[in-house]
Amino acid sequence: MIRTIIMKIKTAVVIPNWNGEKYLALCINSLSAQSQKCDVIVVENGSVDGSLELLKNKFPEVITLVQEKNLGFAGGVNAGIRYALENNYEFIGLFNNDAIAHKDWVKNLVGELESDQNSGIVTCKLLKKDKKHIDSTGDLYTSWGLPYPRGRDELDSGQYDEKSEVFSASGGASIYRAEMLKQIGIFDEDFFAYYEDVDISFRAQLAGWKIVYQPKAEAYHQIGGTSSKIKDFTTYQTLKNLPLVYWKNVPFSVAAPMWPKIFIAYWSIFFSALLKGKVIASIKGAVKCHVFMFKKLFIERPKIQKSKTVSNEYIKSIITPGLPPNAYKLQRLRRFFVSES
Repeated sequence: MIRTIIMKIKTAVVIPNWNGEKYLALCINSLSAQSQKCDVIVVENGSVDGSLELLKNKFPEVITLVQEKNLGFAGGVNAGIRYALENNYEFIGLFNNDAIAHKDWVKNLVGELESDQNSGIVTCKLLKKDKKHIDSTGDLYTSWGLPYPRGRDELDSGQYDEKSEVFSASGGASIYRAEMLKQIGIFDEDFFAYYEDVDISFRAQLAGWKIVYQPKAEAYHQIGGTSSKIKDFTTYQTLKNLPLVYWKNVPFSVAAPMWPKIFIAYWSIFFSALLKGKVIASIKGAVKCHVFMFKKLFIERPKIQKSKTVSNEYIKSIITPGLPPNAYKLQRLRRFFVSES
C-alpha cells in the first residue's frame, strides 16, 4: 500500500491591495513560484480598478478577502493576519502589491525563524526595481524619534550582506512568527499607513523578541506604487503617526531626554510641509495626531509598558543616536544637542 503524505503549508503571505491591478500579477506570480511553498492571501481593500476581476479570472487559487472599503495598510494586513491565525499558520508574511520576491524569499526568511526561536520577525534585503539600489535592509529608530530604512538609495555593493539584528522590519516584505503576534497583538489600525511596522516592531522588542535582517532573502520594490495615488498622503500620514510610536512605546527614562529633539523634529517637518503648500494635509495630520495621542498615552501605553520584559538599558541600546542620513535641514539644529546618548 502506497501512502501519500501531504505536508501542510505553514506559511501564508498577505498582500494588501488597493487599486494595484498593474502590479498585482507580477507580485502573485513571484510568490507562487517560491522554492518553499506558501499560501497567498490577497486582501482586496476596496479597489475600483479591476483588481478583483483579475484575481477571480487569473488567480482562483489565491485566497481573496474582499473588504468593502480601503482599510489602509494596517487594517488590510490585519484582515489577512486574522485569517492566517484562525487557520493555524506558523509564519505570516506581509508583502507589498508593488513588490516582486526572489524565488528563495520565503525559504530564507522562514529558515531564519526556524533556526532561532527568539526571533519574532525576519526581514529581507529589499532592493528597488532596478535590483541595484537599496530600499531597505531593516529600519532603525533614532534618538530624534525619526525611523528610517537602513541603506535607502545606496548602491548595493555588499555592504549589508551580513545577517544582523535590526530595530524594525519593513512591513512591505517581512515574515512574522504567529506565536509572537498572538502575544503582542496585530497592527495598530489607527496608523492606517506609515510607521505601523515600526510600532509593531517596537512592541515586539519590548516583549523580548528579536528582529533579524537576513540578506539571503531578496525582494524588489516599486516604491510609492500605492501612496503616490493620493495627493499629500505621505505628509498627512507622517504628521499623524510619527509621534504615536514614541508615545506608545518608549520607556519613560529613555523618552525624557528624547522629547526636546522629537518636538523640534516634528514641528520642523510640519512647517516645512506648510512652506511647500501642503497646508490642509499638514494641519489635518497634526490635529489627528493630537487626538490619537491621548488614547496612546493614557490607554495603550500603560498596557504595553506593563508587559515589557526587557530593561530600559536594552531599549536605549537599540535606539540609534543622531538623525537619519537624509534629514539635512535638521542637521543644522543638531549642534544644540551636544550629547546624543
